[in-house]
Amino acid sequence: MDHHTHLNSPAIQAFLPDFCRSVARFGKCDPALTTPQTPADLLAAMDKAGIRRALVLSTAYLAESPMVNPPRADAVDLMRAANDWTVQLARDHPGRFRAFISVDPLRATALPEIARWKGNSAVTGLKLHLTSSGVDLRRDRDVAALKKVFAAAATNHWAIVIHLRTQRGDYGAADVRRFVDEVLPAAAGTPVQIAHVGGWSGIDPPTLAALGAFADAIEAKPANFCHVWFDLSGVWTDKTPLADRQAIVALIRRIGLRHFLAGSDWPYGGTDLADYYGRVYPELPLTPREWAVIRRNVAPYAR
Repeated sequence: MDHHTHLNSPAIQAFLPDFCRSVARFGKCDPALTTPQTPADLLAAMDKAGIRRALVLSTAYLAESPMVNPPRADAVDLMRAANDWTVQLARDHPGRFRAFISVDPLRATALPEIARWKGNSAVTGLKLHLTSSGVDLRRDRDVAALKKVFAAAATNHWAIVIHLRTQRGDYGAADVRRFVDEVLPAAAGTPVQIAHVGGWSGIDPPTLAALGAFADAIEAKPANFCHVWFDLSGVWTDKTPLADRQAIVALIRRIGLRHFLAGSDWPYGGTDLADYYGRVYPELPLTPREWAVIRRNVAPYAR
């Protein structure tokens, strides 16, 4: 099971040149974002790696990102079309794909879009990307909006996958503590999957600080986190310093293996899932027994 993959809809793929021109002030777009990939490409990669199912996370949130300047007049239509397309994937491949729609939680369109899909059996959950949406977990109005979105997803009985890291240069433990204290309770027991173990792929001090804050919270009140998982998608490569990989392993052991899920961030970590899981994944210095546990972990919403 791969708990973290992406496919851009045709609407988003056509929009990406505008997006990348806008975000050039922050840096160049990853070529993996702009290179077209098809459902057949993902299925072929899964088959080669022996992966039966994958969560496909909509990239609809990009359409309304505040990083796009000037904003697109048709942003709402793009967002809805992208979610329509992603949900259709699950209908077309019910044994292979689980669809997560996505929204920008700070937009007025977020709650209506969640309501639009209520009761649709082809929708497994909701994807949120706090970096792209410009959410600041230290800003009261952003936290209030995020709580409403979590509550709406819980009402729909959806899982939530959240890219928690924000744009703040000092992102870390303080942000996780506020998320745990104020936002997570709004999920009301709905499954929550923290993407990239709380970072934005890669291992750096903010990622370690964030995951460390989760470890502290889970050790203090483990019963409050029975519905929380962390995906190991795009967190390390074969070039990641050993000390960083060892630091992640230490935190995994503190939190508990049951909370961790295999994921790739396909296609951003490369399009060859067999290579990713066969060569890159074992670079994390867990024991064979520990790896076996994590590879067997399947979140309830992914079954």
